[in-house]
Amino acid sequence: MPVNIVAPYLLTALLRGPRRLVYLSSGSHLGGRPSALEGTDWRGTSAGSYADSKLFVTALAAAVARLRPGVASNAVDPGWVPTRMGGPDAPDDLELGHRTQEWLASSDDPEAQSTGGYWYHGKRTQPHRAVHDEAFQERLVRALAEETGTAL
Repeated sequence: MPVNIVAPYLLTALLRGPRRLVYLSSGSHLGGRPSALEGTDWRGTSAGSYADSKLFVTALAAAVARLRPGVASNAVDPGWVPTRMGGPDAPDDLELGHRTQEWLASSDDPEAQSTGGYWYHGKRTQPHRAVHDEAFQERLVRALAEETGTAL
C-alpha cells in the first residue's frame, strides 16, 4: 500500500501544475475489492492485497481526472512483463510494457491527451466497475487525506 497507492497519492497532492499524470496499474486490479478500503493498513505493517492496491491507484487516476479539469490523468496496465517482479516466464513483451506510458506522458496525439482512461498496450480498455464510482473515489481520497494529513 505505501508504494502502490500512498506514494502516488502524496505526489499528486503535492505537485502543482502538472498537465499529465500517468499512474501504474495492473490487470490484477480487476480482482481488487472496493470493500477492502475500510480497515486498510496504509503503512504496510501487514501484507496488503496487490489487487486492492492496484484498484485503489486506478480509482485515484479516475478521481484526479474528475477533480482536476485540465490535467490528463490516466492509469496504465503495462502487462505481465519479464522483470524481477514478473519473472522470466511472464508472457507480455517488455518493450510494450512502457510504450503506452511514454505515449500518454508526451504525445501530441489528441487521444493521448484524453483523461480518465485505463490503458493496456495502446488501447483504452474497461477497468473494474468501481473505478468510475464517484462515491468510492470520494471515500478513497478522503481515507488517503486522513492517513497522510495532506488534502488532494
